[in-house]
Amino acid sequence: MKTITILIPCYNEETGLDILYQHLQTIIMKLKDYNFYILFINDGSKDNTLAKMKELQAKDPSVSYLSLSRNFGKENAMLAGLDYAEGDAVILMDADLQDPPELIPEMLEEWEKGYDDVYARRRTRAGETWFKKASAHWYYRILQKFADIDIPADVGDFRLLDRQAVNALCTLREKQRYTKGLFSWIGFKKKELLFDREPRAVGDSKMNFIKLFGLAADGITSFSVAPLRLASVLGILISSIAFVYLLFVIGKTLLFGDPVAGYPSMISVILFMGGIQLVVLGIIGEYVGRIFYEAKGRPDYLVSEYNGRKVLVKKIGKLND
Repeated sequence: MKTITILIPCYNEETGLDILYQHLQTIIMKLKDYNFYILFINDGSKDNTLAKMKELQAKDPSVSYLSLSRNFGKENAMLAGLDYAEGDAVILMDADLQDPPELIPEMLEEWEKGYDDVYARRRTRAGETWFKKASAHWYYRILQKFADIDIPADVGDFRLLDRQAVNALCTLREKQRYTKGLFSWIGFKKKELLFDREPRAVGDSKMNFIKLFGLAADGITSFSVAPLRLASVLGILISSIAFVYLLFVIGKTLLFGDPVAGYPSMISVILFMGGIQLVVLGIIGEYVGRIFYEAKGRPDYLVSEYNGRKVLVKKIGKLND
């Protein structure tokens, strides 16, 4: 029998874990040809999420939990889960039931046909504001234009990954992670499934506008240098326009004796050029910041507890108590 690990990163999800667990059990009990394990990742939750994980693990040996030493963010929490997940395949999903477990049997069917990455694409997004839907729509389209690889639109982290794909992802240890892009970067044989995303079963989304903006910046700067090229083109274009205008002003003054434009026009040009320079410096700063984080070489996460065991670092093939 093949072994499947269902990997679920959690941050302040205590109210929904029982519902999620019961929902998963309803699906798992129907799939008799597989051994399932559920691996919860506690990403530094401030509520009783860890206690709820321990409660589930105590009554069901197929449940495991991994508690990080603090909140490292969902991207790093997923990496931690992939490092610790065992089995022939791993299913990544959120804890809020917006990723429907009912899709798991279909994912397994496609995996058995030979697909290494079976991902779910959102057909509709219920329970979200028009602003979030619109911003998500345009973000994915802009990312597709900028990125050096094909990153599917309206696709989250809900997917099944073959062990080969999981091992490939675990070799990528960059600090500012954008896993949605890494799924595409590793390649392998992929299959898309469509689903209608339901509202959260309980609780509120942990993503706010600032976090979403940061994730968008990570996505673009991780897989493209197009912003830097755009800054270079913009600099050349504005410099060319400024040089032509300078020649025009000098020629006009020499030929017709017209005075050079005074304070209002000068201050407008200075402010405009200053704004452009700050934008370009900001773009360069984003890339320099990524170099800064990579150069420090800190681990992507630290684990405080794994199924009751105290853990500091995961070495290859064994755990350090």
